[in-house]
Amino acid sequence: MIKVFRKSILTGLALALIVPAGMTSATSTSEPISALDVAPMDKRYEDSFTIGAAVEPYQLEGEEAEILKHHYNSIVAENVMKPINIQPEEGKFNFTEADKIVKFAKENNMDLRFHTLIWHSQVPEWFFLDKDGKPMVDETDPKKREKNKKLLLKRVEKHVKTIVQRYKDDIDSWDVVNEVIDDNPQNEKGLRESPWYLITGTDFIKVAFETARKYDKDAKLYINDYNTEVEPKRTHLYNLVKELLEQGVPIDGVGHQSHIQLGWPSIQETEDAINLFASLGLDNQITELDVSLYGWPPAPAYPTYEDIPDEVFQTQAERYDALFELYEKLDDKISNVTFWGIADNHTWLDDRAEQYNNGIGKDAPFVFDIHYNVKPAYHAIMD
Repeated sequence: MIKVFRKSILTGLALALIVPAGMTSATSTSEPISALDVAPMDKRYEDSFTIGAAVEPYQLEGEEAEILKHHYNSIVAENVMKPINIQPEEGKFNFTEADKIVKFAKENNMDLRFHTLIWHSQVPEWFFLDKDGKPMVDETDPKKREKNKKLLLKRVEKHVKTIVQRYKDDIDSWDVVNEVIDDNPQNEKGLRESPWYLITGTDFIKVAFETARKYDKDAKLYINDYNTEVEPKRTHLYNLVKELLEQGVPIDGVGHQSHIQLGWPSIQETEDAINLFASLGLDNQITELDVSLYGWPPAPAYPTYEDIPDEVFQTQAERYDALFELYEKLDDKISNVTFWGIADNHTWLDDRAEQYNNGIGKDAPFVFDIHYNVKPAYHAIMD
């Protein structure tokens, strides 16, 4: 596809954003422009990759639904497809909320990602209790530990089988396992020592992928994680995936969550990560993109949205510009880019900002503001 020059656009954007000293984004001299009154993002990148958003079921109506239909051709559930919501009690599956998202995607001809079949968080405790209701991880008897391992793997198989059989005609991409590599590894392979791992080793990963492939021959299967751009996590994930592939585990791609910041990780690190996994013959998806205004920890944070200066949004636009320039450059290795939300009025990053700032703090990670108007970041990625 034709690659256009972006920097001249940003220069003009910067000039347009010059405001009197002390003015913030809430008092910009330009009139707000609704996300519904501008060109759709999915059309801009239709020759490169699908554009997605994470949603909650309540967002599938009203103005948010219209924005979804206008700008995105892919969606993913933010929470309602996670294990604790799908199977809160053993054998009792609850598909009510998940079905709403599936229905919306089908009605609007959208791709659908499933997030996530297996995860160490937001998973009910019953998965890890033996037949007597005792924690499996506390068992010391070798024979009982082996029985517990078999029981847990059967539970993995049933959980994955039941969900995949229900949605196999609706899902395009499955996040089969999520976040199995640790930031601060306790073992040489960098594997997260979750109950899944402590009870089964890496067999839970194999069983999850093999079961998903058994009941869905067509959709792509992904291993998903965050901080995939930085060491040592990147290498630990690469080594794990390479080892699993050599064992015949049916992994189709790597999901890079991409919960990133204005200056971290570097564009080069991001490019290296995508190329690294592509070298294994795997697809790459950007699965949970948001660009936080803050470093780590996110403090100090702006108390309210109106306190965020225009120059910060301009810096964010430059960051988004560089990211999408890279994604477009590597579009033969990337099939989907999904934002972890629709607009700045709903983001998990607000909880994080509040946590580190005594209950007061606002983040603004997306290309649409809290009123569903476009931000400089939107213009940057649209050239």
